[in-house]
Amino acid sequence: MLEIETSEKGAELISAKLNNIEKIHDGKTFWNRHSPILFPIVGKLKDGKTLIDGKVYEIGQHGFARDMNFEKIGKNSYVLKSNEETLKKFPFEFELYVSYEVNKNTLYTKYKVINKSNKLMIFGLGGHPAFVCEYSSGKYRLEFEDIEDEVEIYQLSDGLIKEKPEKTNKFIRENRIFLDKKTFEKDAIIMKNLKSNKVYLKTETKTVLQFDFKEFPYLAIWSKPEAPFICIEPWFNTADNVNSNGNFEEKDNLIELKPNQEFNAQFNVEFF
Repeated sequence: MLEIETSEKGAELISAKLNNIEKIHDGKTFWNRHSPILFPIVGKLKDGKTLIDGKVYEIGQHGFARDMNFEKIGKNSYVLKSNEETLKKFPFEFELYVSYEVNKNTLYTKYKVINKSNKLMIFGLGGHPAFVCEYSSGKYRLEFEDIEDEVEIYQLSDGLIKEKPEKTNKFIRENRIFLDKKTFEKDAIIMKNLKSNKVYLKTETKTVLQFDFKEFPYLAIWSKPEAPFICIEPWFNTADNVNSNGNFEEKDNLIELKPNQEFNAQFNVEFF
């Protein structure tokens, strides 16, 4: 049976143990987070600023939700409501709900966003879970359920998306990414146009987990050199392009919500 622990800070998953074996990064070595929620942006803004309705706003990398205290509304359920602090950074009234549910050895992470403004709301959303994995050993690989021969690979330059994606087998061999200490030398690997809805973290002899990211248009993977974890990240959008003009509404793949409309999304992880 899977046992989880969550925190009011960032509504973050901080532990998931299967048969008393920890599956989530400890948040101590190499990186001080476990599984942050990315909202209302994913990635970085060019110069840390963006223009919304003619006004400049400053939003830090991956947004502010991950650093805010949520209100606990259930055993592993939380809500963040817009307030004076958030409105200084993001001029929309909202409610962001996050919940975690367990069924046997599967964890379901669920997001719900409600637009409480009287105008169209645009935003980004993504997950960033870090799983225990000594990927630098060269013994691990990611394996997609389909052959990925049309995937677009986006890479970062100082945290911003390079102008054009690569269509290459540099990272993916048919449906596998073989992980080693050089995999993340140039930061995260961001993928779009994947055929697969699921990816598996494996060794030669076992499956570590199955990650279901259906409905998310982007999947990113990231770690730090020699770190004992790998992040598998389902995103709806990405960082600004290196040539971004700074207009928020021109970012790719933003989610749009009319007043009082809600948006739902989830990803699932089955541990073995």
